[in-house]
Amino acid sequence: MSVVNCLFDCKPIAKAKSLNEDIKADDVLQIQIILAMSTKLHRNPPFRAEHLGSLLRPENLLQTRADVDKGAAQQEQLKDIEDNAVKGIVDLQIKLGFHAISDGEYRRHMFWGTFFPGMEGFQEVQNPDPNIFRMYIPDIAAFTEAGHKPGETVICTGKIKHAGSTYVDQWNYLKNLLPKDRVHECKLTLAAPNWYHLRYKEGLAYPKSVYSNDTEYFADIAKAYQTELQILYEHGLRNVQIDDPNLAYFCSEKMITGWREDKSNTKSAEDLLSEYINLYNDCIKKCPKDMHVGVHLCRGNFVGSRHFSEGGYDRIATNLFQNLNVNTYYLEYDTPRAGGFEPLKYLPKHKNVILGVITSKFPQMENLEEMKNKVLQAADFIAEGNGETQDEALQRLGVSPQCGFASHASGNSVVRDDMIAKLKLVRELADSIWPGQP
Repeated sequence: MSVVNCLFDCKPIAKAKSLNEDIKADDVLQIQIILAMSTKLHRNPPFRAEHLGSLLRPENLLQTRADVDKGAAQQEQLKDIEDNAVKGIVDLQIKLGFHAISDGEYRRHMFWGTFFPGMEGFQEVQNPDPNIFRMYIPDIAAFTEAGHKPGETVICTGKIKHAGSTYVDQWNYLKNLLPKDRVHECKLTLAAPNWYHLRYKEGLAYPKSVYSNDTEYFADIAKAYQTELQILYEHGLRNVQIDDPNLAYFCSEKMITGWREDKSNTKSAEDLLSEYINLYNDCIKKCPKDMHVGVHLCRGNFVGSRHFSEGGYDRIATNLFQNLNVNTYYLEYDTPRAGGFEPLKYLPKHKNVILGVITSKFPQMENLEEMKNKVLQAADFIAEGNGETQDEALQRLGVSPQCGFASHASGNSVVRDDMIAKLKLVRELADSIWPGQP
C-alpha cells in the first residue's frame, strides 16, 4: 500500500506498514493536498447552477468556419466572428444568472480542443489502420457500427513534451470580458489526460521505442498537464473542468465484456481505471489550493444527440469518489442509463457533486418538482453514506444539464430557444433548493 493510498483505504491507517517508510517528496506534496481538501470543501466554484461548458454556436460562426476550411474565407474573418460570438454568449450566461461562465467552446470543433496535437510527440492520423482500435470502446463501436471511421485520431509518435498552451488565448479573451472580481468564477474545460489511450489496443498508443510501458507514457502526459495548468493559473484561471467520457465507459457492462474477451489485454479494466485515476492525480497534484478542479463524466454526446454507453456508477463509485483527488464531480443523471443515486453514498464529505438531471440532448422540458425530488433523493444517499442530515448533504450539491449543448460544433437536437429554456430551468431549480445562492 502506498503512503497516499492508505489515506483513502477503508481500513485503519494503523494497518499500513508505516507512514515513515520511503516517503518521497511527491508523496508528501500529495498528502498535503489531500489533507487540505479533507478539511475544507471548495465552494463557489462550484456553484448551485452550472452548465457543462459547450453551448450552441451561432449559424454565422459555423458557416464561416466551414468557409475557412474550404478556402472561401480568411482566418481573420473567423476570429472576428468568434470574438463577437463569445461576447454574446457570455452576456447571455450573465443574464440567465450563471456564474461559472464559459466561452461556449466556440473556438473548438470538438469539446476537447487541440491540447494533444499541440504537444510535441503527438500526430493526427487521417486514415488510421482500424486494427489499432479496441472496437468495443463505446465511441469506437458506435462509429464503426454506423459505417464511419473513428473520430479524430491522434497518436503518440515521439517523446511527449508540452510545447505551448493551446488553451491560454481562449482563456485570456474570456477573462477580459468579465469584471476582475468575477474572473475566478469563469470556467475553462480541458481534455481528459487518458483521451488518446483507452481507444487503442494495448501497446499501440505509443511506440515501444519511445515508451516501454504505460507508466513512462503517463508520466510525460502528467508533466504536460502540470505545465498547462501552471500556465493557465498564472493567467488567472481558478476553475477547471476536465471532460472525460472514458471514465464513464468503465460503467458499461458491454465494454467490460469486450475487455475480458480481448486476449491482448494484460491487465483488468479495474486495474486500468486505477491507473487512470493515478494519472489524474499526478496531473493535478501541483495545482494551488485555490484552483478548483472538477471532472465531468457522461456517456457520450455526439451529433444528433447520440450517446455511446450505458451503465450506473456502482461499478466505479468507490475508486472514483474516494481516490480521485478532484474537488467536484459533474455527473450525468438525466436518464436511467446512468443508474440510480445509490453510489453517491461513497462521496466523501470534502467533495461536491453537480447533478446533471436536465437533458441537453432534446427539447422536451423536465418537470421542476420532479427534478427537485431527484436532488433530494441524491442528498439522502449522500447523507446515509456520511452519517449526516439531508440539509448537510445538500450543501455539497448543485444542478446542471447532463452534458454540454454542443460537444461537437454541430450541436445537439435542440435550437437556441430550447437551450435558453433549459438553462433557465437549471437556474430555477437551483433557486428552488438553495434560494439566494449562486
